[in-house]
Amino acid sequence: MLYMVIEQFKDAPAIYRRLRERGRMMPEGLEYVSSWVAVDLKTCWQLMRAEDESLFQSWIDNWKDLAEFEVVPVRTSAEMREIMEEQS
Repeated sequence: MLYMVIEQFKDAPAIYRRLRERGRMMPEGLEYVSSWVAVDLKTCWQLMRAEDESLFQSWIDNWKDLAEFEVVPVRTSAEMREIMEEQS
């Protein structure tokens, strides 16, 4: 399943410093796909993949001092179109 993780940065320089020093610190089974960062360094949108949504909590625990998180299950447009066609 895909998830859009919306991060509100508290301290962008500290986030990038920790990322450089420790990596993403994700548990096995949680996969980073891609990300986008607002030019003002206040918000990051990360597309991630996991079969078990509970894996996000241990990852968030590693970063919650530097950002606030919202995890939203998402589908691609193609997946949603297929689902909607099946329901019609």
